[in-house]
Amino acid sequence: MRATTGGEMLAEFLGTAVLIMFGTGCVAVAVVGLPESGRQTVDFGAGNWLIIAFGWALAVVFGVYVAGGVSGAHINPAVTLAFAIRRKFPWAKVAPYWLAQVLGAFAGAAVVYAVYGPAINAFNNTQGIADRAESLPTFSIFATFPAEYFGGTWWGPFVDQIVGTALLVGVIAALIDNRNQAPLSNFAPWVIGFVVGAIGLSFGTGAGYAINPARDLGPRFFTWLAGWGDIAFPGSGDWFSNYWWIPIAGPLLGGVLGVIIYDLFVGQVLTAKETAPEVEPSPPPGRVPESAERGTTTSTSD
Repeated sequence: MRATTGGEMLAEFLGTAVLIMFGTGCVAVAVVGLPESGRQTVDFGAGNWLIIAFGWALAVVFGVYVAGGVSGAHINPAVTLAFAIRRKFPWAKVAPYWLAQVLGAFAGAAVVYAVYGPAINAFNNTQGIADRAESLPTFSIFATFPAEYFGGTWWGPFVDQIVGTALLVGVIAALIDNRNQAPLSNFAPWVIGFVVGAIGLSFGTGAGYAINPARDLGPRFFTWLAGWGDIAFPGSGDWFSNYWWIPIAGPLLGGVLGVIIYDLFVGQVLTAKETAPEVEPSPPPGRVPESAERGTTTSTSD
C-alpha cells in the first residue's frame, strides 16, 4: 500500500495535518494564546494579523517539505483538481488525495484544540461568552468567515476566494515550471510559502483567505463536533449565513482558473518557443545586425 496511492495518501494526510497545526496554531496564538497567557497586557492590534500571515506562510513551507517527496505535496484540493485538469495528474487519484487532505486537516485541528482548549475556554470566560456556539473569535482559529463589509451577500467572498486561489495556483504553476525561472534546488517550498503570506497580507481580510477547501472543511467539521454549532455548519453568524460552501467552491474554481491563465499567458508561450524551428536570433533592440555592420565596413574600406 505504501508503495502506491496509499503511500501518497499518507503523505498528503500528514502534510496537510502539519499545515493545519502550524496555521491554526498561529491563529490560536493571536486570538487566545497571547491575550490569556499573561504575556500580552495590551491589544496587539494589526500585529496579530502579521502573526497569522507569517505563520500560515511557514505552515505551507513545512507542510510541503513533509509530503513533497512522496505525493508532490498538493495539501490542497484546489491544487489537485487544477493539476488533474492541466497537468495530467491522474483523475483516479483526485478523490483519494481529497479524502487524505480533509482528514489531515481535521486531525491537525484536533491537535490544536487539544493544546489550546484551556485558552479558548479562558477567552470565552473573559469575554462573557457562555455558549461556545456564539464565540465567533474562537471559531476563527479553525475556519473562516466573511468580512462584515460584504453585508451578508455570498458573491463578494466567493470572488475573493476565486481571486486568492487563482493567484496561489497560478504562481505555483510558474514556480514548478522548469522552463521558466523555477527556484533551484529544493527552495520552492519557501517561495510557495511566501506566496501564501503575500495573499494573506493583500487579500486576507475579506474572507480569511482559506484558498484551500481542506484547510477550511476539515477544521470546520471538527468545530461543529466540538460545539460551535451553526457558526460551523451551515456557517451562520450575525452578518452571514449558509457560508460553509464558499471556501470549498471558490478555491476549486479559482485554482482551475489560475493554472489556465498561467498556461495561456506563459506556459503556451514557453511551449511554442521550444517547438519553433531554429532561426538566427534577432539582435537586441537598438543594435545594428552584425551582417549589416560587416557590409558597412567593407564599403568604407573600398
